[in-house]
Amino acid sequence: MNKTFCVISFDFEHRFLPPVYISVFIVGLLANGWGMMSLLQKWRKLKIINVFLLNLGLADILYLLTLPFLMVYYVMGSKWIFGDTFCKITRFCFNLNLYGSIGFLTCISVYRYLAIVHPVRVMGRLTVTHSVAISIMVWLLVSIQCLPDMFFIKTFGNTTESCYDTTHQTYVEDYLKYSFGWTLTGFCLPLLITLGCYGHIAVVLWTRKRIDKVQKQRGLKLLLILILLFSVCYIPHHLLKNLNLWSRVLHKQRICYEWFNGVYIARQISRGLVCLNSVLNPLVYLHGNEDIPAQLRQLLQRARHIFSRPPPTNSGNVLMTEITDLNQGV
Repeated sequence: MNKTFCVISFDFEHRFLPPVYISVFIVGLLANGWGMMSLLQKWRKLKIINVFLLNLGLADILYLLTLPFLMVYYVMGSKWIFGDTFCKITRFCFNLNLYGSIGFLTCISVYRYLAIVHPVRVMGRLTVTHSVAISIMVWLLVSIQCLPDMFFIKTFGNTTESCYDTTHQTYVEDYLKYSFGWTLTGFCLPLLITLGCYGHIAVVLWTRKRIDKVQKQRGLKLLLILILLFSVCYIPHHLLKNLNLWSRVLHKQRICYEWFNGVYIARQISRGLVCLNSVLNPLVYLHGNEDIPAQLRQLLQRARHIFSRPPPTNSGNVLMTEITDLNQGV
């Protein structure tokens, strides 16, 4: 077949990913830092759902701290200078953030489902201790899922060493099998649980008259946030990751198709979109913590007051006095 079909524009990731990582690093660090500080300030009043929010923020910050190294990597033309071990740690932190976020969002969905659909059964039975134990289990399960990824080759080359987000072409068939199973257990199963919980919640909110209007609005807002997270960040990432791996397997078998380049570019865009979960996750803070919107309004009012304050009128007089004194030799 025509070999031009197999020409792939690898330069796209070097132009697209660095500005995305810079933006996500700045906005995500500020948003998650602020959200976690708000939760920690009210530690004694910590609710069950806030434990999951706190762990969600920890997963985001852990990943955000690795972004400067990835920015250097792509700016230098995919040349990794930090060693093989740190490459694996960086990729591990990404996966830990991704599947940790999915896990804790699933826990929040289940908790909201129990609180709205089965409030009598749950009232007084679920405690903060239970949520802490569940959070530890989520971290352990996610770590076990991500651990095999560290045994695949991540760096390769003599002069220009790459840091693969998956693995080298030599082991792409094995990685495709692992990635497919990982997608089923780490993404598809939590997605089905989340959809089931919020599907039932939506029915209950609209059919039960005793639920007040405010609670209905809060439940539907959280549903929209989760739909946004899954549709923008998670679904494209998993779909295009496995499709790109499949195209690499075919390419290794000397089977070339014109759509390979389009899949590769779409895959890089999905990598930029998936890291946006660290920016979008704080929206769950805004929904779950009633004080944060009030704090945001206060910050905006202070900023507006500072920027709208007129400059001092005597600054020019002071300057003229200083010039006069200098001329007089004072």
